[in-house]
Amino acid sequence: MRRILHIDMDAFFAAVEEKRYPWLRGKPVVIGGSGDPMQRGVVSTASYEARKYGIHSAQPLRTAYKLCPEAVFLPVDYEEYSRVSQIIKNTLKEISPVMEDVGIDEAFLDISEIDKPSEEIAQEIKKRITEETGLTCSIGIASNKLLAKIASDMQKPDGLTIIKEEDIESRIWPLPVRKLWGVGPKTEESLKKIGIRTIGALASMPLDRLVENFGESYGNYLYEASKGRDESPLVTHWEPKSVSRETTFQTDTNNWQIIAKTIAELAKEVVDEIRQKRYKGRTVTLKVRFSDFKTYTRSKTLDEPTNSIDDIRKAAFDCLKRIELKMKVRLIGVRITQFEKQ
Repeated sequence: MRRILHIDMDAFFAAVEEKRYPWLRGKPVVIGGSGDPMQRGVVSTASYEARKYGIHSAQPLRTAYKLCPEAVFLPVDYEEYSRVSQIIKNTLKEISPVMEDVGIDEAFLDISEIDKPSEEIAQEIKKRITEETGLTCSIGIASNKLLAKIASDMQKPDGLTIIKEEDIESRIWPLPVRKLWGVGPKTEESLKKIGIRTIGALASMPLDRLVENFGESYGNYLYEASKGRDESPLVTHWEPKSVSRETTFQTDTNNWQIIAKTIAELAKEVVDEIRQKRYKGRTVTLKVRFSDFKTYTRSKTLDEPTNSIDDIRKAAFDCLKRIELKMKVRLIGVRITQFEKQ
């Protein structure tokens, strides 16, 4: 029997800030953008106190401010969050070398070969993370990644949930269908239209009807996932498909110098990352979003893979020449793809 553990840090960015600045504890804390709710940007993380006001990730900072003007708004500090995340991931690898890193604040572990009860392993992880970082996490354990991820969200914060095969009907099926991994707001709305609101209701649907509504691949996924079935392995190593950076201007601009400077800075950031990961890229893509939200992309494929800042910056500007700057620009992005390992 496989035993897969999913760990999810509790309100990670906000928790790191509260550890650094204890006076934040108990207050509604919102992390996002530059930390100024009057400027453009979205919520990256909200503390549990802030969530009580309806604040959530990916929400515009201005909306968060309207919901809770007294909240403490802070800028994103990826450098510090990455530092703490690395401490956590190093601890997890000491528990089990079979780890899938799925984000700065979460991971899967295969604990099948560890000769200890699941609860004991989870409590050891919680204890060590708290000792080393002062933070709490929520853990879910099940026979596969799908159920483990659902379980880790069931008793937040500082939760531990173990789901067995015989628990699926009583504990998983009553949950809203949105709790199912891979079901977003659009799918949720489509399912509601055909009378499906819970995972159990989805599990009772015939396969042919799901395929008819959602296509063969996704229909089959929904059919299997609703029954708690998932054979996907842990991916312990992956090759990046792309590296990108983008920025939204605080005020839409048609100032050529600002646009050019931004492209140059973004190009340097993506080059720094691919050099750090020891890759070279061949295709450079420029993304431009105008004030009317229309978005254009242009790409240039080089003769040879490169990590030269001059080559990549020049390619980005060559792409810019193929976009007519007829309106003010809202967003600029630079992406590199088609990698080759150095």
